[in-house]
Amino acid sequence: MADVRPQDREPDASRHQAPAANAKFDTGNAKRRLFVIIAIIVVALVITAAVIWWLIARNYESTDDAYIDAHIVHLSPEIAGRVLHVDINDNMRVQKDQLLVEIDPADAAAHLAQVRAQEAQAEAQAAQAQAQIRVSEATYQQAMASVNGAAAQATNAARDWTRTQDLIKMKSPAVTTQQIDQAEAASINTAAQRDAAEKQAKASQAQVDVAKAQLAGAQAQLKTVQAQFEQARLNLGYTRVIAPVAGTIARQSVAAGNYVQPGQEMLAIVPFDIWITANFKETQLALMRPGQKVDIEIDAYPDVHFYGHLDSIQRGAGQAFSLLPPENATGNFVKVVQRVPVKILIDGPKDDRYVLGPGMSAYPTVHVH
Repeated sequence: MADVRPQDREPDASRHQAPAANAKFDTGNAKRRLFVIIAIIVVALVITAAVIWWLIARNYESTDDAYIDAHIVHLSPEIAGRVLHVDINDNMRVQKDQLLVEIDPADAAAHLAQVRAQEAQAEAQAAQAQAQIRVSEATYQQAMASVNGAAAQATNAARDWTRTQDLIKMKSPAVTTQQIDQAEAASINTAAQRDAAEKQAKASQAQVDVAKAQLAGAQAQLKTVQAQFEQARLNLGYTRVIAPVAGTIARQSVAAGNYVQPGQEMLAIVPFDIWITANFKETQLALMRPGQKVDIEIDAYPDVHFYGHLDSIQRGAGQAFSLLPPENATGNFVKVVQRVPVKILIDGPKDDRYVLGPGMSAYPTVHVH
């Protein structure tokens, strides 16, 4: 067998190496093309997803800065007293005008009886003053009649004295000295009687005025006592604390035997009428309108779909109603996107199994289109 020299084998090896290099080159190109294709597909999917998301998301506005709200009713006694009965328990449902707490009515009832007696006494005094007016007016009328009679007598006596004086001037022998003295005395006496009667009439008139003043005072006293009676009647009614609204009892702090005073909170009632206060950014309000549909997620019930509608938008950002509003005129102003409270009413589902109350977190999504 003939020897094969290395130089004779080299051409064959180069022929075998060239196809292998070409195969590696083709494999690299295929990988690059596949990578480019995958990258293009990924970018296209991302762009498509972004467009779809934008087309869908522009129809909704949502926020996680939202919570359930309600007008909580805090109940305190109107009068001081010891609690006799407590007819409710924590978390109990109550109806409007239902009796909740009863305070000992003994003191209020005794005060009411006392004021009722004072009212009767004031009415008697007013009636007495009214009768005194009638008596004084009758006395005044009698005094005026006496004045008229005395005035007539004084007039007649004055005329007789005038005629007597005329006869004296004429030196008539028909007039005696005794007649002259009698005429003069009669004129003086009747005039004095007339003056006395007029003074008596003025005194009677003053008595009428006094009686009327006494009546006015008695009537004022009667009105005062009547007001006290009404207040005493109300205080007796305040011994029964009733529910002003329907709802659920919360934060009960009163028990039978406690001594309570006005202003001391005994319990609170959470009404059934609740809503969601959602603090949206001011940049989210452009397309929001009352009546728009709202999808609601409640953190306490993540598997339940609640729904409602937008009721109203507060006229002003929340920071404008804070205890210390920001002062932006200090020279250090930094613009911050403000949040505006939006009221959302919950339309359903209406189910007693879902306990919803103030402060619970919510995630509303408003359909703006």
